[in-house]
Amino acid sequence: MKVIGAGFGRTGTRSLKAALELLGFGPCYHMSTVIAEPYRVRQWLDVGEGRSRDWDTLFAGFRSALDWPASAYWRELAGHYPDAKVVLTVRDPARWYDSVSATIFRSALEQRARPPLRRRVIRWLVARRAPDFALYPRMARATFIDPVFGGRLDDRDHVIEVFERHVAEVRAAIPAGRLLVFEPGDGWEPLCAFLGVAVPDVPYPQVNERAAFRRKRPRRLARLILRGR
Repeated sequence: MKVIGAGFGRTGTRSLKAALELLGFGPCYHMSTVIAEPYRVRQWLDVGEGRSRDWDTLFAGFRSALDWPASAYWRELAGHYPDAKVVLTVRDPARWYDSVSATIFRSALEQRARPPLRRRVIRWLVARRAPDFALYPRMARATFIDPVFGGRLDDRDHVIEVFERHVAEVRAAIPAGRLLVFEPGDGWEPLCAFLGVAVPDVPYPQVNERAAFRRKRPRRLARLILRGR
């Protein structure tokens, strides 16, 4: 493991994943990895519910890790991989909350309410065809929704306070020479200087806008139902 991401989801982690892989620090482990390979949901459920912390097995084959659920364990990962550098992705807290509440948190909050019949049928089909992925809501609660936010995803002031406290804690815990605080608009230069690599002759990646997040979900569920995993 060469790079550990300590930033919360929706702080430009998907773009940073693409950037790290272009720079030779891939494969990069990301929440999208868990979604694409649902057997990993059970691995993280074991972590979140206290049955396993076998980081070397969990991250086998990966040279970097970003986003939830990995970033919820940034302190443990920084200790387990002492030679890895740490990147803390940040953005304006209010804008971050608007983004996360419309995407990741919205999906989580929908799981709490009794859904309409159509959605209940889809959940049943996913549970039958992709039982590992059906555990995703439980895994998310166990790894970051409850331990990081106390389950209070719809409390704007609380969530923003958690975000700001997290940034302060990472800054305090990781030595300056090992830490890069990185905003989505910073581009290649500070990242490449921190990692000791040349700036590539391509634009810095820009992926996973908010609208794309919502569009992907129906296709992902349909694929799981049709193919099974």
